[in-house]
Amino acid sequence: MKTNQEIGTLFVRVILGIIFFLHGLQAYQGGLGGTAAFFGQIGIPEFMAYIVKTIELVGGIALILGLGTRIFAALFVPIMAVAIMTVGFSKGFVGGYEFELSLLVMALYLTLSGSKMLSIDGMLKHQQQSNEAKFH
Repeated sequence: MKTNQEIGTLFVRVILGIIFFLHGLQAYQGGLGGTAAFFGQIGIPEFMAYIVKTIELVGGIALILGLGTRIFAALFVPIMAVAIMTVGFSKGFVGGYEFELSLLVMALYLTLSGSKMLSIDGMLKHQQQSNEAKFH
């Protein structure tokens, strides 16, 4: 059963990583000026666009690779919470903030559980445990 859970968590981690990576990439390819202006229009300091989109881009890659999974997932939680509060609620649930809420819950799950299968974090932990066993 634990293996099935890790397989499911792997899918959540990789898909969440792909989604955030592509959103960050799209913002960088389109120029962050438009995103920064949008942030300003909704009451968020424009410089935050650069921070958020960098977290999405780098964090997405990190999740795909399984590097710093809990840390980057934890960073995605407030990003999605702010997205829901500033834009999503006004649109309602269906067609509004349902997608952002799904991403928030996926990120929260990874923050709490981590994801070791096929991950750099898992390989590093395994290597550390192997090294500790050699010295004891």
